Amino acid sequence: MEPKEILAEVVPNPEEESFNFDLTPKEIVTRLDEYIVGQSKAKRAVAVALRNRSRRRKLPEELREEVYPKNIIMIGPTGVGKTEIARRLSKLCGAPFLKIEATKYTEVGYVGRDVESMIRDLATISLNLVKNEFREKVKERAFEKAEETILDIILPPIFYKKEEELTLEEKERFASYKQSREKFREKLRAGKLDDQEIEIDIPKSSAPAGIPMLQVFGAGNMEEMDNQLQNILGDLMPKKQGKRKIKITEAKKLVSESEAEKLIDLEKMQSEAVRRAEEMGIIFLDEIDKIAGREGRQGADVSREGVQRDLLPIVEGSTVSTKIGPLRTDHILFIAAGAFHMSKPSDLIPELQGRFPIRVELDTLSREDFVKILSTPKSSLTKQYEALLATEGVQLSFTEDGIHEIANLAFEMNEKNENIGARRLNTIMEKLLEETSFEAPDLAEDKKKIEVNRNFVQSILKGIIEDKDLSRYIL
Repeated sequence: MEPKEILAEVVPNPEEESFNFDLTPKEIVTRLDEYIVGQSKAKRAVAVALRNRSRRRKLPEELREEVYPKNIIMIGPTGVGKTEIARRLSKLCGAPFLKIEATKYTEVGYVGRDVESMIRDLATISLNLVKNEFREKVKERAFEKAEETILDIILPPIFYKKEEELTLEEKERFASYKQSREKFREKLRAGKLDDQEIEIDIPKSSAPAGIPMLQVFGAGNMEEMDNQLQNILGDLMPKKQGKRKIKITEAKKLVSESEAEKLIDLEKMQSEAVRRAEEMGIIFLDEIDKIAGREGRQGADVSREGVQRDLLPIVEGSTVSTKIGPLRTDHILFIAAGAFHMSKPSDLIPELQGRFPIRVELDTLSREDFVKILSTPKSSLTKQYEALLATEGVQLSFTEDGIHEIANLAFEMNEKNENIGARRLNTIMEKLLEETSFEAPDLAEDKKKIEVNRNFVQSILKGIIEDKDLSRYIL
């Protein structure tokens, strides 16, 4: 069939229009380049995976159900950008994103978290995302209602009947009341009443209203059972109203939130949260190499294999009961990552290997990469420190030779000690600017201009780096 013929069968869903994602793979890689240096192979792999989701939504419904995401395994040492790639990817498309460590989970029947809890966590993240969007839509209406509620407390209504039912004398009194109310409204909007205190009714329960919390208890997971039991009891018990005396500025916020909850269609919100998690959810499974069994080993590896087998139905596709309803995992994108120093991807059980068809190796960072990391990204470390110290009136700047010296030192430390990748830069930058950060508020005006050049870096760090024993503990 021609592409036009296939797409002609698609019936557009108006509810999905606000969640369209039409960046091309090249555009996705360009966006990732703004924050992450190098690793083009990994960026291309995740860009294609994300674009395929957009393509899938444009397919006829029957074919759409048959197209599954191609899960990815990222292989590379710590600090080269595995987590950051997945995190930035989720931000690009506003998808529910969960980062978890595979080592947190235990085989069903053992003490610890069972693998299904990751889907429940993803459901919660999705619900919070959608809830914020729904709140934003009703924000103005909620504020208007909150305004009326606060005005009713400041200036209580004098009549509780329709205006046409009032007598002539009552109408005159009502007209005067309306004028006074409008004057108070102007003062309220101008913030002139913010410091005044009023007494309002506030629900004592903090649980979100109307969302059923019934779930299936995870086997061997007492912590999960305890949390779920509290949620169930919280919904069954009636909410108590408690009077509190607070400032009007705080009352605006609390009453607006309360009114927003009333305006939101809870059933529609839950339905959208489930759809968002099912269709666009991303789970980043870190430290996957730590649950890979190694040939000839016993003991703990038995439990590791059990976790892998528990992961199989989740990754392949199953239905998990969550607080927002049953959630299918068929189309959730799983991105696994690991250093694989002590094991290799082939040490994973064959069934799980088959669920991660795309494997990407990330490159070890070079000196040039460190230089780019310090200067190129939108939120580079140098820009972060410049902004932080600017709040104290300190004008911090980094010269080109200063950046190169920091990059060289980071690279050398990774060569001599454990290679922790770009995370070494955090350690070096913190030590380099430790004294400056401490003294910043008390610096004299003529000393508030600081240039970080090669001499500045060497004067502070050279002695530490040359002392091997000291550098091992400090850097």
